Amino acid sequence: ALALAQWLEAHPNVSWVSYPGLASHPTHATAKKYLTRGKFGAVLTFGVKGGLEAGRSFINNVKLASHLANVGDSKTLVIHPASTTHQQLGEDEKTSSGVKPDMIRVSVGIEYIDDIKADLDQALSVFAKKSDAPVEP
Repeated sequence: ALALAQWLEAHPNVSWVSYPGLASHPTHATAKKYLTRGKFGAVLTFGVKGGLEAGRSFINNVKLASHLANVGDSKTLVIHPASTTHQQLGEDEKTSSGVKPDMIRVSVGIEYIDDIKADLDQALSVFAKKSDAPVEP
């Protein structure tokens, strides 16, 4: 998960990444103290440049990862909470619960990391390629 989070931080179609294993995470120091041996878990979130529609596009274009809400499986799972698990909430409720329109949640599985990166990269690229308008942050 750390390798994927670091890769996502550098991706041009990603606006932000939240994973406690990253030095840029606001609670990284606390995570290092309490999550021993560098084990920060397998779940991370990130923002897709392009907002809600980019998030939907990403989910619709992953091939290796599965679009499922559960976490902790041995395979990589992805979900776009704004258009699935939290879609019934109003915008204020989504905001107060931390669900952003561009947010993707990933539960990193045991597949080869380069295969996961390749899948996410091609899914992230689809919206960027078909969008003529400037991408919103």
